[in-house]
Amino acid sequence: MGVSRIPALRGIDLAVAQGEFVAVWGPSGSGKSTLCNLVGTLDAPTAGRVLLRGCVVTELGEDARADFRSRNLGFIFQNFNLIPVLTALENVMLPLQIPGMPAAEARERAAAQLARLGLGGHLAHRPDKLSGGQQQRVAIARALATEPSLVVADEPTANLDSDTALEIIDMLRAINRERGTTFLISTHDQRLLGRVDRRILLRDGVIAEDTGAPVGKGAS
Repeated sequence: MGVSRIPALRGIDLAVAQGEFVAVWGPSGSGKSTLCNLVGTLDAPTAGRVLLRGCVVTELGEDARADFRSRNLGFIFQNFNLIPVLTALENVMLPLQIPGMPAAEARERAAAQLARLGLGGHLAHRPDKLSGGQQQRVAIARALATEPSLVVADEPTANLDSDTALEIIDMLRAINRERGTTFLISTHDQRLLGRVDRRILLRDGVIAEDTGAPVGKGAS
């Protein structure tokens, strides 16, 4: 007997403008994480294409796609994904040093990024010495270290209490407004939806509702 395949996403046609602050929401299993992984070039679609900053990234080879990702995208994950044996400072330095930035420059930039997020006094702390909210702020600093044009945040508040979750979303919103960074945020928490520009509801792998297509901005 053959194995039947059930697509995680079906017929998705989505454009996000530069500078938008977008939430993709819906119940567990609706395809939110899959969409984030496709937009973030972590996965490749079985059909269709992904266009980012004028580049058809689905046509790039693996190495070229990884290079594009490191130069243009930042990621925030629900489990923080910090390296436990590294300090907060070293975690944020990592994406800067991988492409070859000198350690002194990477250290200066990482420290400044952490200070902006209120963690200037925690540079030498490892993740297990930080609260959940502090760990997520380190993850945000790491995502922003390379000054990406797009940040993909997959359930960034899932492991945080309500007050900390709202604090983190407000922090991302402030960064969006100050720097014009585009954010695509997946969430199942409807309390966060009032803090975004645009809400896209996924249900069973299809877009069931969209508050509106981007107007007057260039597509990311």
